[in-house]
Amino acid sequence: MSRGATDVSERPRAAGGSPAPRASRAERLAMGRRLRKACKRSAHAAWTPAPGRPDPVRLVLAADRGRIPELVPIRHERMVLSPFTFFRGAALNMATDLAATPITGLRVQCCGDAHLLNFGGFATPERRVLFSVNDLDETLAAPWEWDLKRLATSFVLACRNNGLSESSCTEALLTGARSYRRRMAELSELRPLEVWNCSIEAGEAFSTITDASLRRRAFKDLAKARKRSVPEDLFPKLVRTSGESPAFKDERPLIYHWKRTPREIEEAVAGYRRSLALSHRGLLDRYELKDAAIKVVGVGSVGTACWVVLLMDADGDPLILQVKEARSSVLEAFTGKSAYSNHGERVVMGHWLMQPASDMFLGWTGSGGRHYYVRQLRDVKVKFPVEDFRREEMSIFADWCGHALALSHARSGDPAAISGYLGSGAGFDDALAAFAVAYADQTERDHAALERAVRDGKVAVSSDGA
Repeated sequence: MSRGATDVSERPRAAGGSPAPRASRAERLAMGRRLRKACKRSAHAAWTPAPGRPDPVRLVLAADRGRIPELVPIRHERMVLSPFTFFRGAALNMATDLAATPITGLRVQCCGDAHLLNFGGFATPERRVLFSVNDLDETLAAPWEWDLKRLATSFVLACRNNGLSESSCTEALLTGARSYRRRMAELSELRPLEVWNCSIEAGEAFSTITDASLRRRAFKDLAKARKRSVPEDLFPKLVRTSGESPAFKDERPLIYHWKRTPREIEEAVAGYRRSLALSHRGLLDRYELKDAAIKVVGVGSVGTACWVVLLMDADGDPLILQVKEARSSVLEAFTGKSAYSNHGERVVMGHWLMQPASDMFLGWTGSGGRHYYVRQLRDVKVKFPVEDFRREEMSIFADWCGHALALSHARSGDPAAISGYLGSGAGFDDALAAFAVAYADQTERDHAALERAVRDGKVAVSSDGA
C-alpha cells in the first residue's frame, strides 16, 4: 500500500483504537449499513459453545492467579451463591466466549464488564450527580457488541434471580436494546463536541419515572447517597481514633492491615501524586497520610489488592481514597495488549474516555509489582437495589443503562457507523435478546459446574464476609 490518505495507519487514532472518522456522517451511516452484509444482525442471536470450549471452573481458577490467597475462598463463596453472582465474577469466562461470536469490526472503548450493577450514579467535581457506567477495571478498546451482550445477559440473570416472569425479562431486554439503538441514532446526528458534552443527570432521569412512589423513592435514595458519601460520614464507621494516630478499624476478613511497610505505602502515594494534574497535586498536598488497609469489595474484585487510604489535613478533616489493584484486562487475550505499561493508567484512561466526567482525585500508581488506580471512596456513589427490582423498575433501569452505554461508546467510537448498522427497526434488538437468554442458560450451567466443584472439594470456599 502506498503511503498517503488511504493508509489508515497514518491517520490519527480515535479514542477506542479505530481510525478517527474523516468521512461525512452520510458516508459513515452507509458504511455501517454495508456491514450488515458481512455480519447480519440476525447472526448475533446465536449462542453455541465453541468446540473445545474451556472448562468454566478452570477459567474461574485461572482468574484467581495473582490474587491474595487468603481472600480467594471468599471470592468463590460469593460466586457460588447464584448464577447472577457467578456471572459477576466470571468476566474472563464471557470474554473467552464472546471472542468466538460475530462482530462487525467496529471498535470502541469497552467497559469489558458491563453488567447492570456496574452502572450507577456518581458525583462530578462540580457536585452534579451523573448516571453512567462506573466500574471500568476491565476497560479496553474492543468490539462494541461485547459490552451490549454482557449487559443484556446480566438483565436476564437479574430478572431470574428476582423471580420475575420471562415476559418481564423480555421487556427489560428489548427496552435496553431499543434505548441503545435510538440513543446511538440521536448521537450520530450531533457534532463531536456535542457528543463529548452529553451526560445523563441522575435527577433528570429520575424525573422521567411515571410511577410517583418509585420516583419519590429514587430521589430519597439520591439524598441518602449524598449524605452518607461525605468523608465526615464514612470516617467514624471506618476509623478508630483511640490510639496515637487515627487508623482503620480491623474487621477481618473484609478490612485489615496487610504486609506493607509504611515506606511502601508512602512510595505508592508519591507515585499516585505524580499522575495527578498539577492543580490537584496542590489539593492533595493539603493532606497528610495517616493509614492504609485492605478493604474487600464486590465479587470480581475479591482477592485483588484493594486498599483504603486515610489522609487528614491539619484541622483533622479526612480524605479517604480507594486504591484498587488493576490487573490485565480480561479482553487483552482477544483484542491485543493495552497501550499502557501500568494497568492503573489503562483504567484511568478508560474512565476519561467513557464517562462524561470523572473524580478529580482519579489517578494511578504502582507498588510491589502491582498496578493500582485511585479515586475517592464512595464520592456520592448511588448504587441501585437491583436485587429488589420488580418488572417496572427493571425496565426503567434497562432504559437508563442502554442510554448510558450508547453515550459511552459514542464518545470513543463512530456513532454514525454503529447507528447505520443497527438501523431503525428492531432486528438487532430481537437478536440481542435471543443471545442474552441463551447465554444466561449457559451461565446457569457453568454455575452448576462450580457448585459441583465446591461440593467435591475441588474449589475452596469461605463463608466469612459472604
